[in-house]
Amino acid sequence: MSSAAEETGVAGDWTSLDGSQQRVAVEVLRHGPLPRAELARRLGLSPGSLTRLARPLVDSGLLVEGTSDVHARTGRPSLPLDVRPSSRRFIGVKITGDALFAVVTDLRAAVVAEHETPLPGRAPATVVDAVAGVVARLREEHGEMAGLGIGIGGRVAERRDVTSAPFLGWQDTVPLAQRLLAATGLPTVVENDVRALTVAEHWFGAGRGLHSLAVVTIGVGVGCGIVVHDRLVEGAHGAGGSVGHRSLPGWAICAEGHRGCATAVLASGAITAAVGQALGRPVTYDEVLELARAGQPAARRAVTDAGRALGLLVAGIADLVDPELVILTGDGIGAVEIARGELDAALQESQDPMGPPVRVDVRPFPFTEWARGAAAVAVQAHVLGPAAPA
Repeated sequence: MSSAAEETGVAGDWTSLDGSQQRVAVEVLRHGPLPRAELARRLGLSPGSLTRLARPLVDSGLLVEGTSDVHARTGRPSLPLDVRPSSRRFIGVKITGDALFAVVTDLRAAVVAEHETPLPGRAPATVVDAVAGVVARLREEHGEMAGLGIGIGGRVAERRDVTSAPFLGWQDTVPLAQRLLAATGLPTVVENDVRALTVAEHWFGAGRGLHSLAVVTIGVGVGCGIVVHDRLVEGAHGAGGSVGHRSLPGWAICAEGHRGCATAVLASGAITAAVGQALGRPVTYDEVLELARAGQPAARRAVTDAGRALGLLVAGIADLVDPELVILTGDGIGAVEIARGELDAALQESQDPMGPPVRVDVRPFPFTEWARGAAAVAVQAHVLGPAAPA
């Protein structure tokens, strides 16, 4: 590290990088530590070009040289390049209808602290004040932050404005990033919570190194995040990956009047309503799962129907996108444990028979993992710029 970097204790300035330097630094961030030869191969660079690009990154402290390993054939030392994950910290906040789940992460979105607090109200001003309070507390406890990321269920335009957030009752556009920047002083990005989770898995999780990925979530709603050609799909109006009202075989009608859509079959509220109607009393989602495991007919039917519907949904996404991996998660993912057989059968029956088998990974993420997704979006904005999803 150069003396200037040592004096400040801050490694480099991501915002000053030109396009070629940025490619080198981001590749190391996502996949490092990497030997120079491997890094050059990944980026299609000659050894000389890589040396020219990497030298100022090392001199500034943005990249560091790792432990020397001896090359097996030549006997010459190879010093891998890496970032210093601890050089930056970020806050990620997942906003639900009644709580805030927050994390502090390092530059690779590894969680170093967690915090949870009730949401005192759903009005935009109340939410902004609550998030600002959490941010102030985490900065006091963990030092200065490089950015703030927000994950929210709803439609988000250009990672700034929430145009719709049904679980908060927001129907008019809320410039949430602008309001939180004013309240906290931190660079702020806002993203749909499922797409934020997809970013974290693509850059730092199970999807790291993959060029195509789909994350499907089931719970209060049904969501999907999609990566194609190594880039997150956002859509022209911030609705990329919206699958909640995709038509599926079935008789149920969702709250919007759609017959047989994914929400009407897969959402936890739809499942509990169907079982509650059959039993003549209200039931919780956890109770439905317990009843289904015990073989209660109505609960078992609702859960297996959901498993089959999820298989059909995944098959449709796979036929359209051809992802290398599909991750299934969400607070309703417990149904998959019971109905995995139905899911797999529907997937196999519905998928293009000439296509490759779909790799499906079931991962029951806690809400703090969703907050980590929001922090990953803040990391991404920090290194690429706030309007550059990848």
